Parts: sequence; structure tokens; C-alpha cells
Amino acid sequence: MQYAICNLGIVPLRLEPTNTSEMVSQMLYGEYFKILEERGKWSRIRTAFDSCEAWVDNKQYHKISEEDYNRFETEEAVLSADLIEFISGENQNLMPVPLGSVLNFTSVLNHSHGGNQISGKQDKSNLIETAFLYLNAPFLWGGKTPFGIDSSGFTQMVYKLNGHKLCRNAADQAKQGESLSFIEESEPGDLAFFDDKDGVITHVGIMMNDNYIIHADGKVRLDRIDHSGIYNADLRRHTHKLRVIKKII
Repeated sequence: MQYAICNLGIVPLRLEPTNTSEMVSQMLYGEYFKILEERGKWSRIRTAFDSCEAWVDNKQYHKISEEDYNRFETEEAVLSADLIEFISGENQNLMPVPLGSVLNFTSVLNHSHGGNQISGKQDKSNLIETAFLYLNAPFLWGGKTPFGIDSSGFTQMVYKLNGHKLCRNAADQAKQGESLSFIEESEPGDLAFFDDKDGVITHVGIMMNDNYIIHADGKVRLDRIDHSGIYNADLRRHTHKLRVIKKII
């Protein structure tokens, strides 16, 4: 088994080993992983944080030792706390990194960081404040940053920045936590899940006060939510059918 770390700001994770393949997720600076298979210019990997398996370009990571990987597993994550910050590399070259990048292991890459950081478990009431950092971020399938994000990437990153772990996909996130019987039982920060006509959970958002939800649909936006689902006032119709509300923390 080989091990590696993301040494660039944002790296795409692909369904297949080609640049034209679907982007299923992203790695942010400092995220580390196991290399499951190397095939030419590509590697199939499994990320440490959420066990996402995908393909990454071999030029877009830095190999590390098993000892470093195991040490990383024992450390509490320190994350960048601003929308965009800069890592200083060799010769003082600057590299931009997005909100939620992992900063614990800059020394392994001979990098340094002097910006704002966040670590540890934050109070549940802080989730909505964090969510607003992504407001108006454009929807991007597989995205995890304020420059492009999908619905489950949005919820995962908001929870991650507050010290809590969610799976990568909405259907897997829906298996976490405790189900609530009624929308009135929900608190700001709980997750609402929505399914398609086949009953497959395909969307997730974060509950707010007064029957509002913040979620990524075209962009990260605020909408009303009722027992039927999300009501988009711009379109004057319901856009997502409510399946379940889960209390994660």
C-alpha cells in the first residue's frame, strides 16, 4: 500500500482514469489518502476523511510514508477558515487554497501558512453561520469549495468546518444520525433529505429557523421548506420532495 497527500489547492477526483471523465468529488489542499492502484498516469485512491474512491492524476499529489499517514490519522484537523488563503512554498511562491483546506501537514510539504485557522468541535449553533460562507456559490457536480459545490459537498464541508464528519454522498449521509418524525421537531443545523421519482435520495440541505433551508441548487440559496419539500419562490413551485429530516448532532 502507498500513501499520499494533496499538495495543490483543489484537485478533481474522477470516475474513470481520464480528464474527460465525470468529476465525482474534489480533494482540497492537505487531504491525504491511500493509493489503491496505479495505472499509467492515474491512480485509484481512497480518501482518509470520507473513504471516497476515485481516480486522480499522478501529477496532482505528493507521496508520503506510511508512518506519516498513520500520524495524520491521530491528529485533530486544523482547517483554513477564510474563503481563500495562501500557502507559502519554496522560494516564497504563493499558492491559493480554499476554505476548509487541511493545514496540519504543511511541514511535510515544506510549506507554511499564516492565515486564519479553525479546529475542534464547534457548537451546533455555528453551523448556519458557516453555511452562509458558501451563500451564492455556484452549483458544481462533485464540487466542495465556495467556487463550485454540490448539495452533499456543501453539507459535508459545513459540518467538517465545525469538527463533524459526514459521508460524501447525500444517500450515504441520510444513513447517519437520528430520523425526526415531523418538520417541527427540527433545529437549525439538522439535515433534510430529498428523493427523486424512483425514491433515490439525491439532494440534501441544512435546516434553518422559521421553515427555511439553505442548500445548493443552481447556487447555494435560501428557500422555504414545508411537509412536501422545498418551495422555490422564484419558480413558484416545489422543486424537491422531502424524504426525511435527520439530526446528526
